[in-house]
Amino acid sequence: MSVERALKAIDLYSGIGGWSLGLRLAGIEVVASYERWGPANETNFKNNHHQAQTVDIRRLSFADLPGGIDVVVGSPPCTEFSFSNRGGNGDLEDGLEDIITFLKIVDHLKPRMWAMENVPRVAAIIDKEMKDGGRLHAFSHLGIRPHILNMEDFGLPQRRKRCVAGNFDMNLLQAYVPRLDRSTLGDVITALSQDPVRDPLYGVSLPKSQLVDHVPEMPLNPEELRINRANKRAHVVYNAMPFPDPMERAVRTITATCTRVSRESIVINPPEEPESVRRLTVRERASLQGFPITFQFYGATYGQKLRMVGNAIPPAFSYLMGHVFQGTEAEVLPVLSSHSERLSAPKPMPVLTPPHQPGSTYPSHRSFRFAIQSLQLKSGVRFELRNRIVDSTADWAVDFYFGTSKDIIAVPMDGALLIRLLKVVTTGLRPKVEAVLSGVSTYVTEADIENMQRVWTHRGVGGTRPFMLLDELDRAGTRLIEVLQPEPMVAAAVVDAAISLVFGDDKPLVGLAKLVRNAPLIAAGLLVGSTVNSTIRARVRSTAGRSAIARSH
Repeated sequence: MSVERALKAIDLYSGIGGWSLGLRLAGIEVVASYERWGPANETNFKNNHHQAQTVDIRRLSFADLPGGIDVVVGSPPCTEFSFSNRGGNGDLEDGLEDIITFLKIVDHLKPRMWAMENVPRVAAIIDKEMKDGGRLHAFSHLGIRPHILNMEDFGLPQRRKRCVAGNFDMNLLQAYVPRLDRSTLGDVITALSQDPVRDPLYGVSLPKSQLVDHVPEMPLNPEELRINRANKRAHVVYNAMPFPDPMERAVRTITATCTRVSRESIVINPPEEPESVRRLTVRERASLQGFPITFQFYGATYGQKLRMVGNAIPPAFSYLMGHVFQGTEAEVLPVLSSHSERLSAPKPMPVLTPPHQPGSTYPSHRSFRFAIQSLQLKSGVRFELRNRIVDSTADWAVDFYFGTSKDIIAVPMDGALLIRLLKVVTTGLRPKVEAVLSGVSTYVTEADIENMQRVWTHRGVGGTRPFMLLDELDRAGTRLIEVLQPEPMVAAAVVDAAISLVFGDDKPLVGLAKLVRNAPLIAAGLLVGSTVNSTIRARVRSTAGRSAIARSH
């Protein structure tokens, strides 16, 4: 394509202007952008210097759109399509409304090229809805082609996959890939720790004192470390994630919301305190999202800034898309750092927003649900210690689950099950098994179970923390597996007895074969879990009885 004048573009659902910045650096004039969230629009306007309208795009009148537009880009809201929203059960019909609105505007303006970015799931939705009778079939003449792209392939230090749909030249975009350098989390962290700071992607330099939104959070405290590590390494499904995140790789993704302990949070051993672990600063997240260090975020709170960064499309990627729109051949593609002189921080600077701190107290219903590490298999087979709040009282127990994500089977464990299981343990093995279970029962009997929820919510003191009990169960599981390992037939009989008692002999169960293959571990978990639950129930009954006697006097 021969470009005689600068192409003109509009940016729909523009957020903070990730599309706009990349296109502008590529030489495309962004005439206007449209976004519903005011703080995002302010950020876009102050950084990209074009008309940024705060508007509900579903209600935008075609008469208010500019003419002579060559390119339409945008990122309709992904919330309803994301698997992180209600486990993937968002309102797809509502999400489609924004995609339809976007396509209606494309159909009205008839640009040369257009592109729409969203989560990977949208690719399959587009393919389905483009068929006869589908809600997008009326737009089939627009040449919609969805592509799932890994941002790491395009020079970003993140492995996040995105759906980019449109009528652009995908072959040209792919031709850029061999010419782009790979970058990692370590590249970003190291660059931002230097003085002066040299942007790892754009090459622009700043004195470290001028770097904004780079105030580190407090390191994770011991409890947060434990939770964060468990959520990554021993999560009920995603149980093979590194902790902390490796510096030599690109990060998984940058999310709009995450807590100090959530599985999605990126945590590092920071250069300023290598023995500690902390989450990323706003600036580190922004660099991982492909924003230059001069770009400023005009959020009123720390959380708003995290949301801005996490929801954005990386401008380092949209820069490449800008060159695709202009037909720039790979051999003459200018590197991002060639534009460093065009980058400067806007004025006035944004307000300082203090980072998140550890919670001093937590809600009285704070949940606890962690796998017993020695009693966990991949693919959702796990024994876990959990609490359940019933009438303002925490009910602590060990649960056992197996099956598939679509058919999760729970096995209740109690005193009746324990009696049944011990009957099938051979006479020679029983003393060893009972010795382990006696230790578990003694620990639970002496533990301060009644105050464990107060300790967990930081609302009082107690003699036992939940993780202390979890660790004891982990050790008991390890010891009992060692006892049962040399006797696989006995272990299999224990598993069979549990399944028969709970489900009967005829019901086909998904995942049962896996339990049999791992019989020593499963049998150990069933015995430990039944012992814990029956001991706790006995304590509850005893406490209730004493309370009733005291009230009667």
